[in-house]
Amino acid sequence: MVDSELDLLQQMVQIASPSHHEKKLSLFLVEKMQSLGFHAYQDSVDNAIGTIGNGSKTIILLGHIDTFPGHIPVQIRNGCLYGRGSVDAKGSMACFISAANRLKEEVKDGKKKIIVIGAVEEEAATSRGTRQVLQDFNSPDYCVIGEPSGWNGLTLGYKGRLLLDYSLELPLKHTAAQGQTACEVALDYCVKVQKWCEQFNSGKTIFDSLLLSIRSFNSKSDGLTEKIDLRLGFRLPINFDLKKLENFLQTTAQPAAVSFSGREVAVRKDKNNLLVRNFLRSIRDFGGKPKFKVKTGTSDMNVVAPHWHCPMVAFGPGDSSLDHTPDEHVEIEEYRRAVDVLESVLRAI
Repeated sequence: MVDSELDLLQQMVQIASPSHHEKKLSLFLVEKMQSLGFHAYQDSVDNAIGTIGNGSKTIILLGHIDTFPGHIPVQIRNGCLYGRGSVDAKGSMACFISAANRLKEEVKDGKKKIIVIGAVEEEAATSRGTRQVLQDFNSPDYCVIGEPSGWNGLTLGYKGRLLLDYSLELPLKHTAAQGQTACEVALDYCVKVQKWCEQFNSGKTIFDSLLLSIRSFNSKSDGLTEKIDLRLGFRLPINFDLKKLENFLQTTAQPAAVSFSGREVAVRKDKNNLLVRNFLRSIRDFGGKPKFKVKTGTSDMNVVAPHWHCPMVAFGPGDSSLDHTPDEHVEIEEYRRAVDVLESVLRAI
């Protein structure tokens, strides 16, 4: 890999792009892809889109350019690039552009078209960019989602998601008085929900389980009333009865009010197809032992898979356990290998 490919990733990481603030990075990527010879533009929601080739076989490389909040000083140290987004998921996006750029001359034969998309608001749980992509593009022949899998890994599945917002307001009472405070009512609700999840999960693997997390718990008082705002997150298994869970959550919450958002169904894609076989071959060709993965989080695969019934994997450099952490970094050699692997796959399919 030439230094310009590492420079691209480093420049991307240096441009802060938390969700809802991706426009500067999007414009940078459009200009960069144009300079490389892509047909590139920024769409109506600030996605960065670049295309090479005009053949009938279409390959979409769909990454996201927004990041989790938080600033990490950008530096190269001990063979690693540190910075917010280096793993999740600017590493994947830079890998997409670099690998596609290596095939510029080859795709002029008119047999294939490669579309690189840097989508906005994936981390915001709205996936606004990818929902726009679904409106603007038909199902491709192949799709690669840009998420860290490791250069020798392929992610085939993600759990679904549900977010719950709980709001409770009760008259303030002395702490020595009988009865529960608003905080205690809310905590009791969390315990009931946890027990419901534990009962559902009995005997199941983690990917087949219903996972609960408390995203936030805030209380305040004006001296007359006590107000609780609680957010719960659920990671959903394949073929899960979401309506049953929502009915339980709503009924059990009374007298609190609850609302739901962030609904995504779980997805698990097939591994018996040409796209996967070429990834396996390419990883082995570069000395790796391929690994299949399923993840307990969500990605834009959850958004497009119900609509695009084509071979699909998630692939990108980096260790996903570093996502959203203050130590986020990607090994430079890992990034180099990922570009090599993807170039080989794009050349073969």
